[in-house]
Amino acid sequence: MKINRRDLIAGIGSAGAGLILSSCSLLPRKNRSPSQPSNEDITAVEDLMREHGILRRALFVYSESAVKLRSGSATTLFDALHKTAGLFRTFGEEYHEKKLEETYIFPAIKKAGGEAAAYPDILIAQHNRGWQITDYILAMTDGRNSHDGEQLSLVLESFVRMYRPHAAREDTIVFPAWKHTLTAKQLDEMGDKFEEIEQQQFGKDGFEDAAEQIAAIERELGLADLSQFTAEPVRI
Repeated sequence: MKINRRDLIAGIGSAGAGLILSSCSLLPRKNRSPSQPSNEDITAVEDLMREHGILRRALFVYSESAVKLRSGSATTLFDALHKTAGLFRTFGEEYHEKKLEETYIFPAIKKAGGEAAAYPDILIAQHNRGWQITDYILAMTDGRNSHDGEQLSLVLESFVRMYRPHAAREDTIVFPAWKHTLTAKQLDEMGDKFEEIEQQQFGKDGFEDAAEQIAAIERELGLADLSQFTAEPVRI
C-alpha cells in the first residue's frame, strides 16, 4: 500500500500528540496545573503555616466569644467553645505542636544556632501553658460546671494574647530558619514525613477535617461571613 507524504506527516503528528498527552498524565501532581491541587503541592513549611491558619481561626472564635461572655449573650456559646477547644487540643496541641514542632523543628533550629535558637524554650513553655488553659476551657464548657462568664472571658483573652505573637514569631522567624537547615531533598522528605504523621494521627487528611470543623463552628456562631469584619472607613 502506498502512503503519501502528507498522510505520513499527519500520522506522526497524531502519534506525537498522543505521546505528549500520555506523558502529561504521568507527571507528578506537583507539576500539574494549579487547577488540579493536591497535598503534593504543599511544602512542609507551607503545611505548618496553613495549620496556623486553622489555629488563628480558633483564636478568633475565642476573642469574639470573650466579648459575648461579658455582654451576657452566651446562652448557646459553651458548646461551640467546647468544640473549639477540642479542635485546638487534637489538631493544634497534640499534632501540630507535639508531633511536628517539638519533635522536628525546635531541635533542628536549636542545633543550628542564630536568632531563632533563642525561641524553642519560650515556645515550649507557652505550649505547656496553652495545654493547661485548654484543659480549663474544656472543663468549664462541658456542661457539668457552673459558668463564670467573666473569668472564662479573661482566660480566653489571655490565651489569644499569648498565641497571636507566638504563631507570628514561628511563621516569620522559626519556620524560615528551620527551612534553611534543610536541603531541597530533605525538605521534600520532611513534607512526606509530615503527611505520614498526619495520616497516622487522624487516619485521613487532618487539615481538611480541621478546616471543616472550624468552618462549622464559625457558622454556628455567626462568624462565617468574612465581609462583616471589614473595617469602617476612617473619617477625619
